[in-house]
Amino acid sequence: MSAKFLVVFKKEFRESLRDKRSLGLLALFTLMYPVLLGILLHQWIDRATKPEREGIVLAVIGGAQAPTLMAQLKQKNVTIHDTPPLGEAAIGELLRARKAAAVLRLPGKYATDYAAMRPARIELWYDSSTEQDGRRDIEEVLNAYATNIASARLLAHGVSPAALSPVQVQRYDTGTTAARSAGIIGGILGFLFFPAFICGLSAAVDSTAGERERRSLEVLMAQPVRTWELVTGKWLAAASLAIVGITFELMLAHAILSWMPLEEIGMTWRVSWGRLLLVCVASVPLSLFAAGMQIAVAMNARSFKEAQSVLSIVMLVPMLPGLAVSMLELKTASWMYLVPMLSNQTLLRETAKGGDIGVLPFVLTFLCSALAAWAAVAFAAWRMKSERYVLAV
Repeated sequence: MSAKFLVVFKKEFRESLRDKRSLGLLALFTLMYPVLLGILLHQWIDRATKPEREGIVLAVIGGAQAPTLMAQLKQKNVTIHDTPPLGEAAIGELLRARKAAAVLRLPGKYATDYAAMRPARIELWYDSSTEQDGRRDIEEVLNAYATNIASARLLAHGVSPAALSPVQVQRYDTGTTAARSAGIIGGILGFLFFPAFICGLSAAVDSTAGERERRSLEVLMAQPVRTWELVTGKWLAAASLAIVGITFELMLAHAILSWMPLEEIGMTWRVSWGRLLLVCVASVPLSLFAAGMQIAVAMNARSFKEAQSVLSIVMLVPMLPGLAVSMLELKTASWMYLVPMLSNQTLLRETAKGGDIGVLPFVLTFLCSALAAWAAVAFAAWRMKSERYVLAV
């Protein structure tokens, strides 16, 4: 004979599978965040590689005065479009139409100033609201061109160009590609755990506030079953949906990150399937905590609608520690593994760095959410013993 809480679990889980709203939320949030992550990274990679594939389009006014500069720009894969003289309004319209990354205008006295070794002014026009990445490459070419001219003039006067660089700085980056990747996309990865509070929401609210509002809870409580068995069955049914949703979501995100050419933007994703499985196991208590919290809060609501309204605010609370850590730019510390939700975000970020973080972070992440889930379920079982809850007074 099955345990009574398993009977309740099967009943609630079967009803959740029949509920299109529950299944819709499960499918939506399982697919939404990984797909958005993939689209965001794809656009990032596309912008980073587009100048290399298509070149940079530069509109030049008066380029005949600086043939050496034009040749140097062409060597850097910059496509030169000779443009007749334009006013400020016409240049702005050209940039807003995105026909060129920037407009380079050489005034009429550029050649005279250059020949007289006076500062020759060059105007670089761009629109920051529709700015393209190629503008920075153009500035680098202009700076290199100016440096070469200065060095040649110093040599012509018998002065070594090294006199302009009394100190030479050499930079050595000891950060690994995996660590840099985890730091950049760590904030994005943190949102992958938010569906743990969404996938089982509908089932948790419907099995508590919904059943009480429909007066079907009274019939269920009239059966020879204890309150903790009722709560445990409902809790496991809601948590099961969350566990399934967040597990598939993490696997889908892992597949997308492993497939994308992150090396094009100086990143890498070296999380193995074994490590990902450990992260998924450590995330199971987070779903249990989310479902327990939702059932405990929904029991104190007078109606189904009130429960949904309150939970929409309460669900934001677990996200606050992660946002605070991100805004304050705090370094990873042991206490972060003791806070539900934040512990999962920290664990995934540190795992993505590729180093050996040991077993303790996984254990702490698992236990902190498990203890919080137990406390929420214990409160819900105690609350269900009250006649005021059953009668909604």
